[in-house]
Amino acid sequence: MSESPILVAGFGFRRGASLASLHAALAQHGAANITHLATADDKAEGLAPLAHALGLPLLAIGAQALAAMPTQTRSATSLAARGTGSLAEAAALAGARMLSPNASLPPSLIAPRRLSPDRRATCALALASPQGSLA
Repeated sequence: MSESPILVAGFGFRRGASLASLHAALAQHGAANITHLATADDKAEGLAPLAHALGLPLLAIGAQALAAMPTQTRSATSLAARGTGSLAEAAALAGARMLSPNASLPPSLIAPRRLSPDRRATCALALASPQGSLA
């Protein structure tokens, strides 16, 4: 029996970003089949309302794991604050890697960060195969 792929939506957002902002950032991808949400551990509380609303698990990613992830986009603000070019992209990739550390293929960024219309939140998507799978 084949397991479903892991699809992680990673988020970066400004302090005080609303649930509507977070939802709008996710909606920019038109994504379905999201399996997990992820963000920096110090921002997890702010993303919890969206995780609850969607009924999805929330991954809180540590600073070291975020800084180790390569990103497609480069924000000077994110680099200075987090040591990564995009918190959303790094969180998506780190979350996917955390959930599938022994997969035959490394996680891949399938959608770079996109901004919510109010520019208060970003979201990126990463895909990982289930552990041990070549899916």
